[in-house]
Amino acid sequence: MAAGSSKAVIKNADMSEEMQADAVDCATCALEKYNIEKDIAAYIKKEFDRKHNPTWHCIDQNYYNPE
Repeated sequence: MAAGSSKAVIKNADMSEEMQADAVDCATCALEKYNIEKDIAAYIKKEFDRKHNPTWHCIDQNYYNPE
């Protein structure tokens, strides 16, 4: 992530440490390429489907907050 930006925090995951690191890298790349939330989520989903086999879902926390 760029200097001055927020740090990724994984609160709960059912993934290996390696896959979690890949998720953070993928999300960072998506944030650098896109500004619209649906495009960011679509990029992450496509990358995870490609790298880790389908079917993955990506939810933007701004719209989904179970609290």
